[in-house]
Amino acid sequence: MAMVVVGLAMIFTDVGLGSALIQRRRIHPVHYSSVFFFNIAVGTFLTFVTFFSAPWISDFYHNEELIPILQVISSLFLINSFSAIQINKLKRELEFAALTKADVFSSVASGIVGVSLAFMGAGVWSLVAQVILKSIFYNIIVWYASGWIPTFQFSFKALKQLWGFGFHLFLSGLLETIFSRLDVLIIGKLFSSSMLGFFDQAKRLYGLVIQYSSGSLMAVLFPVLSKVQNEMEKFRQITIKTLELICFIVFLLLGMLYLTSEEIITLLFSEKWLPSAEFFKVLLLSGFGYPISALLVNILKAQGNSKDYLILEVYKKILALITFYVGFQFGIMGFLYGLVIQNFLGVALNIFYAAKEIDLSIEKFFKPMLVHMLISIATYYICIYGLNLLSFDLYFLLVIKLLLYVIIYTFINLLFKTN
Repeated sequence: MAMVVVGLAMIFTDVGLGSALIQRRRIHPVHYSSVFFFNIAVGTFLTFVTFFSAPWISDFYHNEELIPILQVISSLFLINSFSAIQINKLKRELEFAALTKADVFSSVASGIVGVSLAFMGAGVWSLVAQVILKSIFYNIIVWYASGWIPTFQFSFKALKQLWGFGFHLFLSGLLETIFSRLDVLIIGKLFSSSMLGFFDQAKRLYGLVIQYSSGSLMAVLFPVLSKVQNEMEKFRQITIKTLELICFIVFLLLGMLYLTSEEIITLLFSEKWLPSAEFFKVLLLSGFGYPISALLVNILKAQGNSKDYLILEVYKKILALITFYVGFQFGIMGFLYGLVIQNFLGVALNIFYAAKEIDLSIEKFFKPMLVHMLISIATYYICIYGLNLLSFDLYFLLVIKLLLYVIIYTFINLLFKTN
């Protein structure tokens, strides 16, 4: 409950200025220092607001235990504001190895402390300690890795130069944050808590697929494209190569998981959670949308066109509202199948805007997506037909399905010489 509140408020800590620092071709020390002190001011403000709002938030949830938890967790806003510049500076310089080391070390160190406190009976406070310690450890490491130290410079003019680009991204991020949580709020209101639990479990698992299929690529892509924003031919080449790679990975992963969804849910969460498998499978049908769209909107961001980026997000959120309204008339499954249609239309919109931005034919965007989608569907049905003739226990069946899917998917790609 506390982290939902923090997640919604966290969007206000940067207001898009970090992305502006990455995208802008010429950056001076005054830009970094001005944003640094601005972030600390915003982080301090959000800490105070959350701290003193804790009683009202606990009333909304009808849970008084939230008050001290929220008051302690509110310090995250201030803690995170100290490292925002260092993180974006490392991203701009493509120093992702340093960011990965910081993330791994802080996760492991804070995880050990959190688990130890849980065994000692600290309860929910073990999670609070883990979250805060991770931020502190991460701050220390990225400060050391970046080598950047703020100077006592502050300029509203410098902030204004970044604001035009950053503010549109902030509004886009705000829309995304709100809409990404609307489904859980609506399902919690309209359906039983057990139904919400099954849906939430499926959505969490789906989120991991999205994160690990394209998250690392997307993090690198924006600063890379920003560096070549004036070299259009090179920009186009990077875009198409990345799209082909994403399509290959995403449709491989989605097909594997669709084929093995029941086995995965059973092994991870036990048979009690099998109703989540149906939700998970339909979510996977729309799973190609986020990674491909993330690439396409990065084209607009890297070219500095944050205005069209915001307009595009508004169009997609209108589609999302229609999906919420029409879909839930037919229950959760109606909403999920509506989500599949929404993702197809969203990707089409993204392709239209991206193609126009870099003057590239729409066909070049659609072709790799449709090719790998068809290969994935063909691979799935070949596997289903072959496995119907065999009988294995759960563990062995999972391994066989995964291996068979990878082999057939790779073979078809080699056969048709896809890029």
